[in-house]
Amino acid sequence: MSKKAFLSANEAAAHGVRLCRPDVVAAYPITPQTTLVEKLADFLADGEADFRYMMVESEHSAMAAALGASMMGARTFTASSSQGLLYMCEMLSYVSGARHPVVMVDANRATATPWNIYGDQRDVFAMRDSGWIMLFAENGQEALDMVIQAYKLAEDPEVMTPVMVNLDGFTLTHTYDLVEIPEQEEVDAFLPPFKTSNKLDLEDPKTLCQTVGPDFHMEGRYLQQQAFEKAKEKIAAYDREYGEMTGRSYGGMIEEYRCEDAELVLVTTGSVSGTTRIVVDCLREEGKKVGMIRVRSYRPFPKEYFDSIKDRFAAMGVIDRSLSFGLEGTLYSEVKAELYGGSAKLVNFIVGLGGRDIPKDLIAMMYDKLDRMQKNEAEEEVQFLGMRW
Repeated sequence: MSKKAFLSANEAAAHGVRLCRPDVVAAYPITPQTTLVEKLADFLADGEADFRYMMVESEHSAMAAALGASMMGARTFTASSSQGLLYMCEMLSYVSGARHPVVMVDANRATATPWNIYGDQRDVFAMRDSGWIMLFAENGQEALDMVIQAYKLAEDPEVMTPVMVNLDGFTLTHTYDLVEIPEQEEVDAFLPPFKTSNKLDLEDPKTLCQTVGPDFHMEGRYLQQQAFEKAKEKIAAYDREYGEMTGRSYGGMIEEYRCEDAELVLVTTGSVSGTTRIVVDCLREEGKKVGMIRVRSYRPFPKEYFDSIKDRFAAMGVIDRSLSFGLEGTLYSEVKAELYGGSAKLVNFIVGLGGRDIPKDLIAMMYDKLDRMQKNEAEEEVQFLGMRW
């Protein structure tokens, strides 16, 4: 029978990793990720887990170690944040291009300079094209559940692609909540032992991380793209399967909240979704037809879903905790591209950079702006909200 514990999202994710029985954990500290790998070290010291704990000299080495272990057929895990994730950049594409199903957690944090240890999502979006599946958790419970599903997804023979689970720095990583921890037997039934032929084997010699020239390089990239297309089906399927086992299902790549008759909708990722739910409920009590669409999977991107709703709502806002300099919010660009040609009026709200709070009244302001747009009042397409001036 499952048990409940009061955990931060970092600790919840660590429990998820423990339950997946990794063979190797490559650990290097960086705020606000450090408590996650510290918790894994506690599990090992207390005899609650059995894996090789590798304390490496840098984030680059952490991902290199994870790659090497995965090349030997080991189930591997690592974690990082911000500048550490950027330092891993070179190795991220090695892991994904060679199709090794490493799972990592990124504690989303602002990138320097200005130097800042607090949470926004610029680190993960800077790695957008690294070839990793990128998932976003809303709270500690989903962090635990998402890690378990991430291993199932990454190791699927039709996917064989690394997965990055994203937790908003401090807002989730250091915030405590009541989390239900599945029994080991449940997770063992959901996630079988890792078996792969994509490994170094004296009985079946092969070249891994090889050099490929123009004659075949494009075909390799095509196969990666096909794996991401297959992952769309698998994310939904494994979410349903996990829901049948635990009673917790999150909607696959996308979660809609109170959108059935909505006219005004905000698109969210990560922890801001929880605050947005509260605002939606309050505005609904006032009779306003508002809703929320939460993006759980950024890569693969749910393009088919957004294409299907381009004429469904009167006005839509996208909340971004990231900025693509010289253009607009990173998530907004993707959503806008898929809604092109539709009737919905669109606006991009850039908020929470460098860990700045996103209070309920700020989100309520966003819905008010969407309401004015619905009434044909002009609003700037890209808006920075919560500024000091």
